[in-house]
Amino acid sequence: MAGHIQDRWYKVEPGPDGKPVKAKTERFGIGLRYRARYVGPDGTEKSKSFPDKQKRRAETWLSNIEADMSRGDYIAPESGKVTFEQYATAWMRTQMTDPATRESVEMRLRLHAIPHIGMRPMGSFNPSHLRLWMRTLEDRGLSAAYRRGIFAHVSTVFTSAVEDRVIRANPCSSRSVKPPRLDPRKVKPWTTERVRAVQNALPDRYRALADPAAGCGLRQGEVFGLAVEDVDFLGGVVHVVRQVKLLRNRPVFAPPKGGKERDVPLPQSIGFALAGHLTRFPAAEVTLPWKTLDGPPITATLIFRSPEGLPLNRNRFNDRQWRPALVAAGVPTGRENGMHALRHFYASVLLDAGESIKALSEYLGHHDPGFTLRTYTHLMPSSETRTRAAVDAVFGDPGDTNDGPDAAQMPL
Repeated sequence: MAGHIQDRWYKVEPGPDGKPVKAKTERFGIGLRYRARYVGPDGTEKSKSFPDKQKRRAETWLSNIEADMSRGDYIAPESGKVTFEQYATAWMRTQMTDPATRESVEMRLRLHAIPHIGMRPMGSFNPSHLRLWMRTLEDRGLSAAYRRGIFAHVSTVFTSAVEDRVIRANPCSSRSVKPPRLDPRKVKPWTTERVRAVQNALPDRYRALADPAAGCGLRQGEVFGLAVEDVDFLGGVVHVVRQVKLLRNRPVFAPPKGGKERDVPLPQSIGFALAGHLTRFPAAEVTLPWKTLDGPPITATLIFRSPEGLPLNRNRFNDRQWRPALVAAGVPTGRENGMHALRHFYASVLLDAGESIKALSEYLGHHDPGFTLRTYTHLMPSSETRTRAAVDAVFGDPGDTNDGPDAAQMPL
């Protein structure tokens, strides 16, 4: 057995005949009688006290401690006393993700987790606490997607605590604790008429913003970070190498989402649109820190800037230019009609033209073609549609002289 059990009500001392006898101590009848003691892996002594008539329970507790040590599952009793807020704050300081992601995670934990579960010790959580917390967020009207993200952050904190031997199990993994279900909404791409209507409603300075978004699939921040040196007009390629991000509402240059640079085909029509924009609004050099507010300065000749020559701020642009354009074009101003809708339009155009999921995934900068397939599979022409088109191409015109064996062997 690891350690030993001290009886604080009795002590052993020599009797009149020299034989050891039990004698009452000054603590007899006061407080908890048995004190189980052992030395932990860190070399410090640990203990736990038990009432009278519970020596067997103290022995079992020590035996379990010994078993945990032998299996490598030992967790110090005091570890679970740290509160969720204390542990989450320390956990945030160890994260190696990009600064914008860290800022987003910190904000979600600070606003939606710590006020509700921050003061509870890590070792005291059970599934009911998390179910109640998730219900509270739902009652506050937060969307399922947003609540799901918050839940994922909290679960990651608990997983880290398990790995750090602070708690034994992640309460978010309980079968009765489930992340919010996402609404089964399918992407509904805009029509060409809607794209043109919104684009024409934008101020002249920002009208060409829609072209690399709808014609090359660039994200909003990537459009804001697009520089003249990134566009190969003769080769017909756009090199997506940076985006403009906001950290504490201050702009920085950063790699594209996921750190994934990519080359995207530049259609001739989009190249002409960008060239026309540059004729009216010449590009100019803009210098911003790289990735962090105190990062090294990077200079790029940005195609799109504010009238003051500053990099575009997504919050101000969305409020002052994009939403008014939606209203003018008669388009609802919901989240699904943000500038990201132009990327969905781009994907729908390519899929309708028969482009492969793999190529589309590369052009969009997705980390996995499977994600692209799950997002846009409903936009792909069905097998039945392809079959009918293939057969009609051969047999559709009875008067066609090219309906013999050679035509039947045409690639489909």
